[in-house]
Amino acid sequence: MSTLAVETVEPVRNPLDLIEEIVVTNEWPFDRVSDEEMVVEIGGRWCDYRLFFVWQPDVSAMQFSCQFDMKIAGTRKTALHDLLAEVNGRMWLGHFDICSDEQKPMFRQTTLLRGSSGASVEQLEDLVEFSLSECDRFYPAFQFVIWGGKSANEAIAAALLDTVGEA
Repeated sequence: MSTLAVETVEPVRNPLDLIEEIVVTNEWPFDRVSDEEMVVEIGGRWCDYRLFFVWQPDVSAMQFSCQFDMKIAGTRKTALHDLLAEVNGRMWLGHFDICSDEQKPMFRQTTLLRGSSGASVEQLEDLVEFSLSECDRFYPAFQFVIWGGKSANEAIAAALLDTVGEA
């Protein structure tokens, strides 16, 4: 078995400090639970989202999740898992998942920062903007499956319907 050479690298700056600056500037409600955890609430196009940022300094990684304000009906779990497979197949960055504790849909992504001095403002802004955009884009599909009783394919087709012109 081969091993990788390890060189000493300067510790990465905690990205949550920068996230906190962005959150304060935008006047979003938040709770800095600890040096490694932050929760932010933000309004989206269809619902409110709860953003979770978790910093793991031992691996220089920040896990991010954006949880929908939507509870999953127990009878719709199979259809919802079908939807997750369909939606995640269309994702280039991150993925959708179900929060096991609260049974709510969420978008997740982990960013590795080893070898850099830390995340930039632009990277963190892009992370939040991209995630909110994807959550807003797929929210109707989750709604159609959970509350509308639609199949994953029907929900995707209805949610991603391209509109032409203006009303």
